[in-house]
Amino acid sequence: MLASTPISTPMNFSKCPSTKNGEALSDPTSYKRLIGKLIYLTSTRPDIMHVVHNLSQYVAAPTSNHHQATLRVLCYLKQAPRLGLFLDPNSDFKITCFSDFDYARCPNTRKSITWFIIYLG
Repeated sequence: MLASTPISTPMNFSKCPSTKNGEALSDPTSYKRLIGKLIYLTSTRPDIMHVVHNLSQYVAAPTSNHHQATLRVLCYLKQAPRLGLFLDPNSDFKITCFSDFDYARCPNTRKSITWFIIYLG
């Protein structure tokens, strides 16, 4: 990853990864770990939230295309490491959270989708 070139977009939306293309990963634990770290990172990098949400839907059976898309997110993060939110622990900001859950909402996989929004300030 150190020698990879930075990319200006986190995902190639003209070629979204699907479960039909690509071969299954022999050991999906590294993909699961990476997605977990990216989910944690979305609290300060909301610009990758949509992409990470889409890629996290394939944690049960990831393919090589999903892994390549996840590596593209890392290349995007390398492009602008200082972008994101800085949360000062001594600030007077108020955090408000809302969530929504849709059962079998995704038209492709019929999986449930959870949405959330966090207001700061």
